[in-house]
Amino acid sequence: MSELKTGGERGYLRIATEEAFCPPELAAAWREMIAGGEVDDPGFVSLVGFYQTHASERARLIGERLQDLGERRLSDMDAAGIDRQIISLTSPGTQVFDQGRAVGFATLANDQLAEACRAHPDRFTGLTAIAPQDPAHAATEIERGARELGFKGVIINSHTRGEYLDDRKFWPIFEAAQALDTPIYLHPNTPPSSMIQPLLEAGLDGAIYGFAVETGMHLLRIITSGALDEFPRLKIVVGHLGEALPFWLYRLDYMHAATVRSKRYDVMKPLQRKVSDYLRENVWVTTSGMAWAPAIMFCRSVLGADHVLYAMDYPYEYEPDEVHAQDELSLSLDEIKAFYQTNAERLFGLDRD
Repeated sequence: MSELKTGGERGYLRIATEEAFCPPELAAAWREMIAGGEVDDPGFVSLVGFYQTHASERARLIGERLQDLGERRLSDMDAAGIDRQIISLTSPGTQVFDQGRAVGFATLANDQLAEACRAHPDRFTGLTAIAPQDPAHAATEIERGARELGFKGVIINSHTRGEYLDDRKFWPIFEAAQALDTPIYLHPNTPPSSMIQPLLEAGLDGAIYGFAVETGMHLLRIITSGALDEFPRLKIVVGHLGEALPFWLYRLDYMHAATVRSKRYDVMKPLQRKVSDYLRENVWVTTSGMAWAPAIMFCRSVLGADHVLYAMDYPYEYEPDEVHAQDELSLSLDEIKAFYQTNAERLFGLDRD
């Protein structure tokens, strides 16, 4: 069976690009925050409270797998036929803490992940966790991750205590990422308290829908703010096939242009390109949690085949059968190799090693 073949035997490597981990110290800090009522964030309590304290088998298994950067993770990869994981700090990462604790946990997470990558250099690649609460330190940590730890990108778990990266105070992060040619993976978080209630009361706040609403909006805020005109070489990666935005390209272009012409909002200014141009040129999408051929093929057709790449979403969606379903996409061997391997190698600079 194809899942048991090596990369050489099948003709391509499978590189999974949105795979999560969590240091035990960070998980413990989250649990303490919830137990002590330290944070007024219903989304955090809903998300972390489930995965870190719930008695269900799903919560237990995911909690265990998140904290493993060794044999269990490697065994799961082998069972699914995954050759390499690009690993990043799970949501909400450091972004629920005050500035000092956030910086400390970002450093701790990066040091632990770097150690695992050194131990398994052919299997693990890391992304740099940062504390956006301190943009200057975040820029420094991006450089440390790239130059000293061997990391190949940056992970940002969407909003930071309800604040978004379109605010210019965060743009030193963009400046550092562009200068180092290191992509930013914009990963979902639960919506902040200012928008979560209608989703939470219907059980729709998490991966089923709320993640896409919140993170798709975040990406649009970055684009419409003009950030990608100021940082035109910035690379942004989003999972779950672009958090639904590829399906809105026509309407995004039409309504953005109409709104700018109308001068309805002072904050919405003309851009150098159409919204869809930024999504095609500055954004890459991964298939994490979206192993559905019609949607994958649609995204390839509207964004370009070189901007769509494979991810599993381990351990939140560990389904080996989904890997083999994507092997059966209506693609040539060269195209499936690009989807699984070479798109990721070029985007994350693995081909430069």
